[in-house]
Amino acid sequence: YVNKDAPKGGEISIWSMGTFDSMNPYSRKGRAGALASAPFESLLEGTADEVGSLYGLLAETIEYPEDQTWVIFNLRDEAKFSDGTPVTAYDVKHTFELFLEQGLASYKAILEQIVQEAEVLGPKKIKYSFTPDASKRDAIPIVGGLPVMSKAWFDATGARLDESRMEIAIGSGPYVLDQFEVNKRISYKRNEDYWGNELPLMKGRSNFDTIKIEYFADTSAALEGFKSGEYTMRIENSSKNWATAYDFPALDEGKVIKKTLPDGGIASGQAFVMNLRRSKFSDSKVREAIGLLYNFEWSNESLFYGQYARINSFWENSELAAEGMPTEGELALLKPLVNDLPKGILDEEAVMASVSGLRALDRKNLRLASKLLDEAGWLVGDDGVRRNSEGEVFTLEIIERSPAFDRVVLPYVDNLRAAGIDAKYERIDSAQFTDRKRNYDFDMLTTQHPMSLEPSSGLKQYFGSESSDVSVFNSAGVSNPAIDALIEHVISAENKAELKTSVKALDRALRSLRFWVPQWFNNTYRVAYWDMYEHPDEIPPFDLGYLDFWWYNSDKAEFLKSTGALR
Repeated sequence: YVNKDAPKGGEISIWSMGTFDSMNPYSRKGRAGALASAPFESLLEGTADEVGSLYGLLAETIEYPEDQTWVIFNLRDEAKFSDGTPVTAYDVKHTFELFLEQGLASYKAILEQIVQEAEVLGPKKIKYSFTPDASKRDAIPIVGGLPVMSKAWFDATGARLDESRMEIAIGSGPYVLDQFEVNKRISYKRNEDYWGNELPLMKGRSNFDTIKIEYFADTSAALEGFKSGEYTMRIENSSKNWATAYDFPALDEGKVIKKTLPDGGIASGQAFVMNLRRSKFSDSKVREAIGLLYNFEWSNESLFYGQYARINSFWENSELAAEGMPTEGELALLKPLVNDLPKGILDEEAVMASVSGLRALDRKNLRLASKLLDEAGWLVGDDGVRRNSEGEVFTLEIIERSPAFDRVVLPYVDNLRAAGIDAKYERIDSAQFTDRKRNYDFDMLTTQHPMSLEPSSGLKQYFGSESSDVSVFNSAGVSNPAIDALIEHVISAENKAELKTSVKALDRALRSLRFWVPQWFNNTYRVAYWDMYEHPDEIPPFDLGYLDFWWYNSDKAEFLKSTGALR
């Protein structure tokens, strides 16, 4: 799908919101700068048009037995770090040990479950031996997908993987950190001596000389920055902006391109999630009531210009989403777990997001929600506020960081209050939001659940009991033995049919827990850019790739500069 003859050169600039105080993307401490993992490569790499295929990047060949109890990676002789030193098996092992000893707790747990031993067999040869419980489908991709960093750099600096720092480790990738101004901008430059320029896997890729990220305090400022040419490429996430805000002269004059491109990937799983660590959310009737009170249909019609569809599944927009009644295969997996799942999991259709009318407050859903809250023991007092048997008020705070969510959340809060819940909305800055999310200091917030078409051990980070109080991804705090068992079925699936059945069963079970209020998705990318970039005629299904395989048209760029449109 790439243009193998794409010219090299030029700059592409994008935006990020908020602040950053670290250039280490692998620590919970601090807020890492955008694209801080860009300088690092892995042994194996996938492509944007295939599911489940991996190709050798730092690794030239791999060896493994039929039972896949171990794997040997043979590194490319030409592979070098950006400082010119060779990438060796010692660097690979050292990076693995860093993740094992200092990495995110949830990721460390996965590595411990999969890898029994890592041993260097030679300067360019490393062997991973897997535990008896390691998934055949999972083990090689996980160790092959680990980033590789320079051991010599860590030895010389004494840096740790779990600490915030402004120095970036040395990697082998096509881009290196150029410069940054804290909370203002970051730029990366293409390494002209990049070792992999002639590698077939890298042809037609990494085409820009410079990738720059401009930071803005909020989304409104960012849009104005794009219009004035402060940065040049923008993926638009706001339906309102897309419908109403692109009316500036440069667009009218054809100097800015505005278009949609197809997105064949799974929906992001964006949702309001409830913090199950808090007792107020322990009753599924409460969770169902809270879901009933969000009116997507009104939001889509009144706020989103009809541009979205509702998310129902964690694997929305794919064949892995649970539908209707469970199949025989799903039932075989679900029946032994029925005591840990809600009633109806075996004989009812998969839970779908509630449907509302086009008034902001749907009276039918309000009545249903009120009945559920009554049954859960949260009763309305003379003041119209719900309390439990101990006299505790049902309070609920939704936190967000983007002003764009104000118009979405405030009507939702009104509906919650109409049901007797003492609800409020708090918009906080990005640093506070990150801190509160990491420390589980919230009632509800918006997060995403980006799932794979070949999910495996990574599911434990999002939904596993062992990660419920340590993972930055398990925001809801899901901790359920049935979910754990279904995740194991997904991991152990040995063919596509088994995988499809086990994922559908897991999706069905997760949705039955009602810990999320799913939001919306769009199966297209909304793209705006100053007219000096080009892309292949056919975009691959699983990545827009504007930083990967788009390229710079110097003639168009010179025209924009000659007219004064860009500096």
